[in-house]
Amino acid sequence: MVFKRLLGAMGAGGPSVDTVLDGGAVTPGGILSGQVHLQGGSADVEIEHIGLELVARVEAEHEDGESEGAVVFERFTVGGGFRLAEQERHSVPFSVSLPWETPVSELYGQPLGIVLGVRTELAVAGARDKGDLDPLAVRPLPVQEAVLEALGQLGFGFKSADLEHGHIGGTGQQLPFYQEIELTPAPQYAHVVNEIELTFLATPAGMEIILEADKRGGLFESGQDTLTRFTVGHHDVGARDWNSEVDGWIRQLVEHRASYGSHATYGHADPYAAGSGYGHHSAHGSGHESGYESGHGSGHEGHRSGPGLGTAVAAGAAGLAVGVVGGLVAAEVVDEVGDFFEGDDEGGEED
Repeated sequence: MVFKRLLGAMGAGGPSVDTVLDGGAVTPGGILSGQVHLQGGSADVEIEHIGLELVARVEAEHEDGESEGAVVFERFTVGGGFRLAEQERHSVPFSVSLPWETPVSELYGQPLGIVLGVRTELAVAGARDKGDLDPLAVRPLPVQEAVLEALGQLGFGFKSADLEHGHIGGTGQQLPFYQEIELTPAPQYAHVVNEIELTFLATPAGMEIILEADKRGGLFESGQDTLTRFTVGHHDVGARDWNSEVDGWIRQLVEHRASYGSHATYGHADPYAAGSGYGHHSAHGSGHESGYESGHGSGHEGHRSGPGLGTAVAAGAAGLAVGVVGGLVAAEVVDEVGDFFEGDDEGGEED
């Protein structure tokens, strides 16, 4: 209901739009529903098209450093083809499916610093205007929550989260960006890694989990990044000992040279090959590619265990630099989303 405004492309006296999302956070791949409320202006108009865009604040690295911009990562048509009379009120309900790779913006109700929004576009008599913007809250899928839960219980701390433009090589990544969750190392790993970066790539059947370790350099060697990848199935969430599983992943990550040899490469084997309990791949160096590559990911059966209710990662999220000790007021989240997207130059967006 925020950011309601007259559609500038239609001029004074044109129709106004107010999109209201149904309450509560949604999950990646889940259903986003709500209603688009229209109010007629000073004359009858033909509503040709009502569209919704999912937009995200994304960071991009380039030769001159880093920059941020709004990226549209999905579009939906939810209505159109009707006449809106002068001063008439008309509502259009909608229900759309989020992409499976939609980033997670909150954990246990605490914001992670990821800015997502739903923008409404209205087309009247050939004129289009992006008129209404609402913040989008996305909570983790059960597998994502189980992994984060285990990391918290193992002693890893939440540092930050962001969206990086580019593609992780050897994965089924679909979107033109990926989410990185940065974690401070647990005490037992602090002597070998500076931080752990975690990326989830969900599909309808399962999840690719990419772990990257920023390794500490010794006296006679420089630090470097190491990547490993694992795959699990959504239906396996309740049957694994996630603490042991995730700790094993971390051990493989930091002991990569000894376990897999210095010539292992990332992403060449099939992570969903038959007979593998779960997919695993590893590599040295950066596995991230700039630009967007389209791929087709698929899920995979895995093993599971029932997670407990750890709070360490959530506590880190609660202390994120959103600026307020003890949590974030919803209005401040709204302001942050609105200030970012409404101030963004649409010419700089990427489809």
